[in-house]
Amino acid sequence: MSEVRRLRPLLGLWDMEATVGGVVTSRGWTSFAWADEGEFLVQRADAGPPGEDVPRDWLENSPFPTVSVIGYDDSSEAFTMLYSDARGALRVYGLSLVGREWRMWRAAEGFHQRFKGVLSDDGYSISAFWERSGDGRTWLRDFDMTYERPR
Repeated sequence: MSEVRRLRPLLGLWDMEATVGGVVTSRGWTSFAWADEGEFLVQRADAGPPGEDVPRDWLENSPFPTVSVIGYDDSSEAFTMLYSDARGALRVYGLSLVGREWRMWRAAEGFHQRFKGVLSDDGYSISAFWERSGDGRTWLRDFDMTYERPR
């Protein structure tokens, strides 16, 4: 069995919401589905139209839609995620899912990022946030996210 199968708790469709300082900046969906007979996991995400109170910088940097392909390197025993979005951003992230803790990270000159999400006990929601750093040492909260499985 492929190591990618360890990511099974993420499979399916999720409603998602991003907030900055308690203000909803986007609502949309994300989905995770197997590709290539389960050797890869593909994540797609998109958001609806922004609300009237969405901060200007969020509107100017909205990434949606996004597509990511997650795979496993058996020599390093690590997951990697290739990410692309509507802005033309192409990035490579490390990824892990250990227990209920989902993490993603990247170290790039001048723009480090990290993500932490925690799956609920019942597997129907994820509370998460993204952080950013210019130097990889001092981190600022970028935005919060929640994911909910439609019931």
